[in-house]
Amino acid sequence: MALNTDRRYMGSGVADAAQIDAGLRAHMLRVYNLMASGLVLSGIVALLIDNVPAIQSLFYVTVGGQVAGLTLMGTIGMWSPLIVLFAAMFMVRSASASVVQGMYWLFVALQGIGLSILLQVYTDASIVRVFFITAAAFAALSLYGYTTKKSLSGMGSFLIMGVFGLVIASIVNIFLASTMMQFVISGIGVLVFSGLIAYDTQRIKEEYSASLDSETLSKSATLAALSLYINFINLLQFLLYFLGNRE
Repeated sequence: MALNTDRRYMGSGVADAAQIDAGLRAHMLRVYNLMASGLVLSGIVALLIDNVPAIQSLFYVTVGGQVAGLTLMGTIGMWSPLIVLFAAMFMVRSASASVVQGMYWLFVALQGIGLSILLQVYTDASIVRVFFITAAAFAALSLYGYTTKKSLSGMGSFLIMGVFGLVIASIVNIFLASTMMQFVISGIGVLVFSGLIAYDTQRIKEEYSASLDSETLSKSATLAALSLYINFINLLQFLLYFLGNRE
């Protein structure tokens, strides 16, 4: 009798574990789909700005058919994703899942304005090539973060400090305009955001809980997609510095 009871409990435990695994896979798939859709939307916005003169004139000053600088709207558009990101950080606890998702779509759409600059700096062929290189690196790093048994939590504080260091160094280099400093920043940027892809993937996996309600899971998936999207975009930009061909 006791043996049958043990087997029943063991069977129940296996079934629960399988259900949690299925839920986790569905959650991660939702995260990746949101991130990929965000990249597509950003790319569409960037292409529209680059290829439709009427739209391009809203964001760029052109002289003789060549882009010479940003308009006021272009400057605002460049900084607006950062404003949306800060607003989301303050609102995330009290906002509903639909509001958080709306802010995500707004962020990635506005990010397309900034990405359109890459189309002015680098050739289309090199952007496509580096995009696929970034996608392959992202897939490998995210898979490592998902499957590794080693805890990556110790990397978190170090990587976040690295991000802050990159931001400060980039601001300083706006005034210095040092090629060597930009080379170092880009090299460190590749390492930091590669690490963040693996770290964030493991963090997203560990934060998943089958006991969460659908509203909380939806919000969690959106925020996770935002983290991975930011990591992908930054890795792409830093890799373009090394691998992209300039116009």
